[in-house]
This record gives sequence, structure tokens and C-alpha cells, in this order.
Amino acid sequence: MHEENKAAPNGCGKIRSGTQNEAALLALIEKTGYSMVQENGQRKFGGPPPGWEGPPPPRGCEVFVGKIPRDMYEDELVPVFERAGKIYEFRLMMEFSGENRGYAFVMYTTKEEAQLAIKILNNYEIRPGKFIGVCVSLDNCRLFIGAIPKEKKKEEILNEMKKVTEGVVDVIVYPNAADKTKNRGFAFVEYESHRAAAMARRRLIPGTFQLWGHTIQVDWADPEKEVDEETMQRVKVLYVRNLMISTTEDTIKAEFNKFKPGIVERVKKLRDYAFVHFFHRDDAIAAMSVMNGKCIDGASIEVTLAKPVNKEGTWKQHFNGQISPGSENLLGFPNKEDGHQKSLGRPANFSVRLNGQQSPGPPEVERCTYPFFPGIKLTPISMYSLKSSHFSSAAMHLDYFCNKNNWAPPEYYLYSTTSQDGKVLLVYKVLIPSIADGSQSYFMPDKLCTTVEGAKELAAQFTLLHL
Repeated sequence: MHEENKAAPNGCGKIRSGTQNEAALLALIEKTGYSMVQENGQRKFGGPPPGWEGPPPPRGCEVFVGKIPRDMYEDELVPVFERAGKIYEFRLMMEFSGENRGYAFVMYTTKEEAQLAIKILNNYEIRPGKFIGVCVSLDNCRLFIGAIPKEKKKEEILNEMKKVTEGVVDVIVYPNAADKTKNRGFAFVEYESHRAAAMARRRLIPGTFQLWGHTIQVDWADPEKEVDEETMQRVKVLYVRNLMISTTEDTIKAEFNKFKPGIVERVKKLRDYAFVHFFHRDDAIAAMSVMNGKCIDGASIEVTLAKPVNKEGTWKQHFNGQISPGSENLLGFPNKEDGHQKSLGRPANFSVRLNGQQSPGPPEVERCTYPFFPGIKLTPISMYSLKSSHFSSAAMHLDYFCNKNNWAPPEYYLYSTTSQDGKVLLVYKVLIPSIADGSQSYFMPDKLCTTVEGAKELAAQFTLLHL
């Protein structure tokens, strides 16, 4: 551990010298018995702590901390984060100058302690007018691979990925909604570690790598949303996947009621997946065990507990990559049966980035303007070469999403009606030619708008949430 002998403010108007910084850190080490090592742009406190035996804590025990004042160090930060529980390791990202880089990672010994840290320290005022952000930190071990030939089976994709990359653990392939013998043109590849996934991405990312003669698309898969045990213990809704498009809600309800008559409250089906609501959680758990793997209308279904999503989220939070169903989210379009707002979203950690890392809070679209000086070089660029995070418009994002999956652009068809008070109300029907089939040929929201722009945005939003 070495600090440059530079003066730094301590946040209270006073200047703390490098010698004082070092003295404060040495006092912390002496008091706690933890070790401290600085390497590769970060300073590690602990990892493991004194007297620790056994492997490191499991996945889900680490939190990310953003918006840390640049002149604040472990002697001030560690006592704050110890309020939530025992720290296994505290990693503060450091600049060469000796200042911190504004963010850190704190690993606790249990998941419960990490969740408590998020609960009590997110938006915590660490100095007057300075609020830190705290959210779960997960190493991403999964890649999204697009433009895969639809006739390829899971085993073929798994074997091919093992040939070209190292550390492959599993491949997740979803069957085509219309033809269960084909895949959907993409897969998720699970690796043994974040490092293995990062190395694979680096090898595949140039955009020229081919599998079976096809140039594939590669990106990080958005990490699955972590839901705390307490919340999951209250869930009484099942997520049912791999249904036939032709299967009706009545059929699903009847099949689940065969297990025990009258246990199903209602069913909400969208395309080839559905949510089955039960009156009692015990019945939902029992039905999940019995019905998982059963055949309905010739399709072998997969049944899991639905994961709740933050009720305060907005639809923009879902437009950060490949949208996949898996949880019920209280936003979107009203369910006529109960008056609550429900739609489908992906379980993921959607949050604004701080210093290149994820941080809590709804994302704000960057609308900053910058001066355009004479002589600045402009380079022609296709909209499709941008990342999905560049789009604030649902219509543009749908266009991008179709392009990314090698689909034809979406087609919009405008319809109108007149309200009781004489207003012209509008709605768009959206057709995705590449996935259209006899039973699901278009997407159309169940709300009308007064403007063309609003109707198009709503239709695009609805389509993205139901693809």
C-alpha cells in the first residue's frame, strides 16, 4: 500500500495530506486485522477477511457502489458498509493520481447482508449533498448469439460453441413459436466464469466469425434479475413456456385444474408462453412439480415460478438488449379481469451507468448537446451499427431489434375510430413479416391514442414486449 504525498480535501472543507491518508488507512488495517493490497487499478481490502476458512461467498453476495466522492477512502467507507454485515472484500477502484475512481465493489459473506446493504445504503447521503448508489453486482457468464440457422438443434450449437470457445457449460435454445422443430435464430451460451465469457466474446465479437457459413451476432446477455427469497416465497404465479400458439387460455386452465380442480384463478397467455395465477401458493408449488415437462396440445411445456419485477419500472427499462419473457411486470396494459396493469418484461438489472458500471435508478435518456466546431470530422454511420441503448424511441428500437435478428423491417397499418365525444382515436397494427404465421400475424395494443406519433410508439412498445 502506497499513497502519493498529495493533499486531498476530506469533504468538510479541510485538506488531508497523503501522509494523513496513509495513517488513516493503517489505523483501519490495525483495527480490523484485514489486509490491503493495491494492484491493477484497484485496492483490495480483505478477500478473505481474518480467520476466513472455506471458499469465497457465493454469487449474489457482492454489491456495486457508485457516485463515491473522489477524496473518500476505505477508512470512511468501510465503517458505513459494515452496518449491513460482515465484509468479505472491499475493492475500491483507484486512479494513478491517488484519488478513487468514484466506484467500488463490496462483497459480503451472505446474500442477505448484500440485500440489506442495498436496502439501507442506496441513495445514502455519505456526505452533505453527496448520495451514493448501491445495487447488486453480478458477473455475467452468459452470451447472446444471434443469426444462428433455425434448423440447428441444441446439441449441435453446444458442440460447435465448445469447438470455438473454452469454458462452455450450457446452451439455452428456445423453440420457434410456430414450428417447434426449429429454434428462434438465437441462443444463450453459459460459461463457467465471467472471464471465460469475456474471452469468448472477444474472440467472436469482430463480426466476421462464422458458424455453419453464417456470420453470427454476439453480445452480452442481460443478467437475470435477482429476486430476494422473501419476495419469491410469496409468489403464486407460474410461468409456462414452450406452448403451441394455438393453445388457448381455457385449455391451459383446464390442464392445470386437472391436477386439483378449482385451484387456478386465471390464465394470461401471450404467443407461446403464459402466466397461470393460483389462489394459493401451495397449489402453485405443487402444480409446478407435477406439470413441468407435461405435454399440452403436443408441446412439452416448461414450468417455473414467475419472477416479480419492480413495479416502479418504466417500459424504457426493457429496451436494453434481447427481450425475453420470464416474469410478470406491473406496467404496460390493463388486464380487463382485475383492473391492474400487467404486461411482460425481462428479468434484468436495468439501471443507469455510473463510471462505466451499473448503478440504481431508472435510466435517463442522455439528451445533452455538444458544440459542433468547424473542421470536426463526421463519419457516415448506419443506425443499425449503434447499440440499443442509443434509442429512446420504441419505434426505432423495434426497427433495430428486427435488423439485429435479420428480420425484415416491421410494417405499420393505421386504423381509426371515433370516441363518444367525437374525437378521432388512432391505433396501429404491427406486422413482423419474418415471424408472421397463421395464428399470430400481427401485434396491436388494446389502447387508442389521439396522435399518430403516440399510436406508433404504443404499438412498437406493445410489439417489443410481446416478441
